[in-house]
Amino acid sequence: MSEKFEFTTENASKAKEIISHYPQGRQRSAILPLLDMAQRQNGGWVSRAAIEHVADLLETPYIRAYEVASFYTMFNLKPVGKYHIQVCGTTPCWLRGAADIMDICQKEKDNPDFTISEVECLGACVNAPIVQINDEYYEDLSPEIVADLIKRLKSGEKIKPGSQIGRQTSAAAE
Repeated sequence: MSEKFEFTTENASKAKEIISHYPQGRQRSAILPLLDMAQRQNGGWVSRAAIEHVADLLETPYIRAYEVASFYTMFNLKPVGKYHIQVCGTTPCWLRGAADIMDICQKEKDNPDFTISEVECLGACVNAPIVQINDEYYEDLSPEIVADLIKRLKSGEKIKPGSQIGRQTSAAAE
């Protein structure tokens, strides 16, 4: 973990482009996309140095940037594993077995490749229960399906996101 953070040349160019989309005096509004880009460049989390870098670019106090980074659960304030599994724990998912899915995921809590988090609504209630793994959503889950997904991730297999029972978007389950 480096105490220093700067955007790569490519990301610095993208940051300038993002900032240019905001009116004069409102450039601080670019904070969400810049923090997201910093998190992606920094291996899945925003360090203090990354938050400071974004704050400096936007000419805003560090505490303002930290407030944003600490408010939104999409930002990780500490390192995460190769696979960040976020289990939706809101009512629709909970009613359809999210607690059992969390139990399966928690078996990997000591594996450094996995970070397990319970999150609020992932926005696909009709296909509950769901999890988000890194940037992808996996829907229509059961404990057995999740155990298999984890096994496949461990083997390095690419897993198709979306419904895991073959449902097309939010069509009725057969």
